[in-house]
Amino acid sequence: MLTVIITGSAGLIGSEAVKFFHKQGFRVIGIDNDMRRYFFGNEASTLKNKARFEAEFSNYVHYNVDIREQQAIDTIFSKYGSDITCVIHTAAQPSHDWAAREPITDFTVNANGTLNVLEATRKYCPLSVFIFTSTNKVYGDTPNHLPLVELETRWEVDPGHPFYKHGIDESMSIDNSKHSLFGASKVAADILVQEYGKYFGMKTGVFRGGCLTGPAHHGAELHGFLAYLIKCAVHSRPYTVFGYKGKQVRDNIHSFDLIQAFWLFYQNPRQGEAYNMGGSRHSNISMLEAIGVIERTAGYTLNYSISPDARVGDHIWYVSDVGKFRTHFPAFEFTYSIEQTIGEMIKAAENDKLLPA
Repeated sequence: MLTVIITGSAGLIGSEAVKFFHKQGFRVIGIDNDMRRYFFGNEASTLKNKARFEAEFSNYVHYNVDIREQQAIDTIFSKYGSDITCVIHTAAQPSHDWAAREPITDFTVNANGTLNVLEATRKYCPLSVFIFTSTNKVYGDTPNHLPLVELETRWEVDPGHPFYKHGIDESMSIDNSKHSLFGASKVAADILVQEYGKYFGMKTGVFRGGCLTGPAHHGAELHGFLAYLIKCAVHSRPYTVFGYKGKQVRDNIHSFDLIQAFWLFYQNPRQGEAYNMGGSRHSNISMLEAIGVIERTAGYTLNYSISPDARVGDHIWYVSDVGKFRTHFPAFEFTYSIEQTIGEMIKAAENDKLLPA
């Protein structure tokens, strides 16, 4: 039976992948030990997704395993062996702020954990397609050295710069920049995934995400700006914007659109490719603009303040150029605009508010 292994299966991207691949007829093996709760508290727990999958999806099998446990990972992969045709590795410590609290935890999860999953793939299912969710933080703070122009509600790259039309492409250097410890651990994982493709000839793809988001995102103050912003608006909580006058720009890609990109790569994989993958010029927004959309479309008045102190390694302006991926996979199209994504997320937060504690 065609089998996909998804690490971080109860998280935002993992859960979207579970739903999609199960619908395609795959046996889905989920690996997730709810470390998001450890990172960000009870509200960030993904246990509800796990319970729903086990109750509703007949071909879903869950393993409450830490990806740092090499023997446990090997046991899972050896059990399903050559039936595994795809591995989607989304499990991670995702916050550059949190990484500074426990650098060893951050690195062992992001780098060592990725190595464990890669090596298990090489040993037990070397012909499978390996898809990795990396991050734009592999470029460190290099994007902040672009020629930026301050506008009324956002920062924008100078119109004369090559990145203005489509965004930042993969030619941007990852060297000589401040990455944050999180960025450094993801660089290590990113390069490992590429190397297993180029050195061992495995079918590996690296997706350097901008802001990955959607209604299943369990946003926390330290991770998932749009989801947490909406949560604060719906639940009448104060929100703090860190630095850059609230004009910092992020591109946001809906989790459904990202999985469509994964599916295209799975069908026609390459060896050791890296792609910038975000909302691009199709779907990007500044903090101030996001607040405005929430207030204008849903009627919430957000109680927010702007701190002069920016987060270490945070980007002032980041828009992904997805042109390389589109060249390799011309069928790729965005489904969700930023307004549609925000609308879905507001409804999800409102529904969550109605649920019993």
